[in-house]
Amino acid sequence: MGSRLVLRRGPAAEVIAGIVAESGAAAVTVTRDYEPLAVRRDEAIHEALGERGVALRRYPGRLLFEPEAIRTSDGRPYRVYSPFARACHLAEPPRRPIAAPKELATPDVWPQSERLADWRLYEGRPDWAKSFEPLWQPGEAAGLTRLAAFLDGDVARYRAERDRPDLQSTSRLSPHLHFGEVSPHACWHGAGALAEAGGTAASGAEKFRAEVLWREFSHHLLVQFPDLPEKPFRSEFAAFPWEGDKEALRRWQKGATGYPIVDAGMRELWTTGTMHNRVRMIVASFLIKDLLIPWQEGERWFWDTLLDADLANNSASWQWVAGSGADAAPYFRIFNPVTQGLKFDPDGAYVRRFVPELARLPMPHIHEPWRAPKEVLEAAGVTLAKSYPWPMVDHGEARKRALAAFEEIKAAGERDGGA
Repeated sequence: MGSRLVLRRGPAAEVIAGIVAESGAAAVTVTRDYEPLAVRRDEAIHEALGERGVALRRYPGRLLFEPEAIRTSDGRPYRVYSPFARACHLAEPPRRPIAAPKELATPDVWPQSERLADWRLYEGRPDWAKSFEPLWQPGEAAGLTRLAAFLDGDVARYRAERDRPDLQSTSRLSPHLHFGEVSPHACWHGAGALAEAGGTAASGAEKFRAEVLWREFSHHLLVQFPDLPEKPFRSEFAAFPWEGDKEALRRWQKGATGYPIVDAGMRELWTTGTMHNRVRMIVASFLIKDLLIPWQEGERWFWDTLLDADLANNSASWQWVAGSGADAAPYFRIFNPVTQGLKFDPDGAYVRRFVPELARLPMPHIHEPWRAPKEVLEAAGVTLAKSYPWPMVDHGEARKRALAAFEEIKAAGERDGGA
C-alpha cells in the first residue's frame, strides 16, 4: 500500500515519541486495547505525545461493542452472561466490516528501522512451534479463508457437534481473532447473514454468534475488573484450601495423569498450540477439583502454551470452571473425565490420536484402561504403570475432597456474615 513496517525495541512511550519526532507525524492512530497492561502503556504514550502536542487517537475494532456502551439500567457492568447477551442484541448493531484502504499516507522522512534478524529472537532455543506449521497459517488472508470455509460448511454442524473433539466442527478462528487478523465484526455479520437466511446453517450460525458474545463478555469483564487474571471474582474463594503439589501439576502439564481424555487434551495443546473447548473444561476441572491445584496455575500454563492465549478469555474461562468467576459454573459441577470421554469421544478417536500408546484399546476401555481385563491390555500392548500410568487420583474420592473444601469456605463465609 506504499507504506513500510518500522521495527523498534524499547519502552513504548519513548520509542513512539521518537518515531513521531523523526517522521514529523501530527497524530498517532491505534486500535484500542483493553488489557490492563496495554491500558497503562497507552496512557504513558498519550502523556508522552501530549508533551509534544501530538494526538493519540484510539478507535474501537477489537470488540463488537465498547465496554462503556453495554451497561445495566443503573449504569453498572453486567456480571451474568444472559442479560449481557440480551443487551447486546438490543443495542445498535455492530458496524459492518470496513474495506481495507488501497493506499496509506507516507511521511517525507522515514524513521530508521531495526532488522528483525538482529533481534536474534530464537537463538539457542528449540523451535517448539515447528509442529504447528502444518496446522496454522498466520495472517489475515489465512484467517479470512478459515472463516469462509467455516461459514460455508462446518457451521451447519456447529450446534450439534461443537462439543466433539474427535470431529472438526468448530471454527478454529480464536488465534486469528486474538491477533486481530480476523475482525469479530466479520464473524458476527457473516454468521448473521446465514441465520437470517434460514436453512440448515441457521441454527449453527446463531450458536456461533452466541460464542462470539461470550468472548465479548469476557473482555468487558476484564475492563471493569482488571484483577480478574489474578484474584477470584467471588472473594470467598480467596480462602479456598488449595494444595500446591508441584509434581501433580507437572504430570497434568505433560499429559500423564492416567485419565486418557485429560492426557489427550494436554498433549493436543503441546503439539498443536490449541485444545478443543470441551476438553479445556475437562482438563481445567481435573486440575482444580480433582487435584485441588489453584486455577491460576492452569491459567498460567495455558497463557504460555496456547496460540490463542487471550488474557480476558483465559482468565474468565478458568474462573468459570473454578466456580469463582462471574456467572460461573456451580462449584459442585465436577467433570467426571471418564463420563466426559465416553460422551464426547464416543469412538475413542480423539484419545487414539493424541495418546497413541492406547490406540489399540477397544471401546469403552480406551477411556478407563485400568478397568480393562488383563487379556485386553495385553492384546493392545498396554502395560499400566509402564507404557501408560495408573490414574493419579481416584475421581470419586477426589470429588468428595473437593466438595468438602468448598463446604469449608462456604461455612467460613456464613460465619463471617453472621458475625
